[in-house]
Amino acid sequence: MICSCFGASTLLQKKSNKHSDRSEEDQEGASTAKTKNFSYKELQVATNNFHLSNKIGRGGFGTVYKGILNDGRQVAVKTLSAESSQGEREFLTEIGTISNVKHPNLVELLGCCVHGPNRILVYEYLENNSIDRALLGPRRSVKLDWKTRSAICLGTARGLAFLHEELEPRIVHRDIKASNILLDEDFQPKIGDFGLAKLFPDDITHISTKLAGTTGYLAPEYVLGGQLTMKADVYSFGVLTLEVVSGRSSANADYGGVQMLLVERAWELYEEGKLLDLVDPELEEFPKHEVLRYMKVALFCTQANASRRPLMTQVIEMLSKNVHLNEKELTPPGYLEDPSRRSGKLSKNLSSDTSTSYQTSSFPITITQVTPR
Repeated sequence: MICSCFGASTLLQKKSNKHSDRSEEDQEGASTAKTKNFSYKELQVATNNFHLSNKIGRGGFGTVYKGILNDGRQVAVKTLSAESSQGEREFLTEIGTISNVKHPNLVELLGCCVHGPNRILVYEYLENNSIDRALLGPRRSVKLDWKTRSAICLGTARGLAFLHEELEPRIVHRDIKASNILLDEDFQPKIGDFGLAKLFPDDITHISTKLAGTTGYLAPEYVLGGQLTMKADVYSFGVLTLEVVSGRSSANADYGGVQMLLVERAWELYEEGKLLDLVDPELEEFPKHEVLRYMKVALFCTQANASRRPLMTQVIEMLSKNVHLNEKELTPPGYLEDPSRRSGKLSKNLSSDTSTSYQTSSFPITITQVTPR
C-alpha cells in the first residue's frame, strides 16, 4: 500500500513536470510572437559568429555583441546564458515588458531569436555605450560637460516617469544603474536591460518579491523587507544622479581614508555645507546653483522612508525648473552597509539566489515638499 502511494505520487510529479515544461514553452511562444524573430544564422553573420572583437559588454546573464544586419543597421545582440534559468526568465521578462513600449529615453527592443538552447535579444545600437563606460572608472571614454550631464539626468528621469506614470500597467525597472543607462551619438540617455522589471498594476501598493539588483543602488526597504514599489527606482535614480555629478561610483570607496558609500559621503558633505566638494574635478566650469539643486534632488530621492521620496514627474520639475527646495523637510538618506566592505570587498551583483546580510541606518521621517520660487 505504501509503495502504491509513492508510485502514484511519482506519476503525478512526472505529469506535473511535463505540464510545467509545456507551460514554459507556451509562455515563450506567446512572448516571442510579440516581436520580430531573427534567425540564428542572421545574427551569426551580423556578429562574425559572435567574435570576441565585437563584444561590447557583459550583463549578469549574458554577453552583448555589436552586429551589422544585412540592411546595414547596427544592432546590439545580447546572448543569454543557456545554462541559466535566470537567463531564461530575463529573456521572457524583457520581451513581455517592453516589446511594444516606445519612448525616446528607453532602449528599443528590435527582436529576438530562439535557436535550440540559445536565447538572444536584439536591440538598437547606441554609439556611446553606457554611463558606466563614459563617465565612471579610471578609463573614461569621453569628457562630459555639465550641459551633457544634466541632460543625461533629465532624460533618464523622463524615461522613468514614462514607465511609472504613463504606462498601463506601470513598470518598475528594478535595476537602474550606470551600466544600464546607454548613450546615443548625441549622449542622450536611454534606459536599457529590463530583465528584472516588474509590471505594477494600479490596484496594488507594493509587490513582495525576492531581492535582485545591484549593491549601492538598492533601496533599503526593498532589501530588508522585500517590498517593491516605484520608489525603489526613485532611490536608484537619486544614487545615479550623484554618480553623474561626481564622476564616482555608487559603491564603497575611500574618502580621506574612510570607506563610505557615495550616498553617505554626499549626506556628510551636505551637513557640512560643502556639497560642491563632491562635484567631479573634470567639471571645470558649471553653474553652481544648478549643480547644487541636482545633488539636493538626489538626496530627496534617497531619503530613508520610501513614502517621502518624490514621484518621477516631481523629480523632472525639480530638475528642469529653478524651484526652491524646502530643505527643512529633507531627511537623511537610507543606505545599506554590506559587512564585507570592511575587508574592502563589496559584491556588486545580487540575484534572488544571493544570500547577503546588511546593516541599515535608521532615520526620522518627514514630508518632502517642493515650493516654487
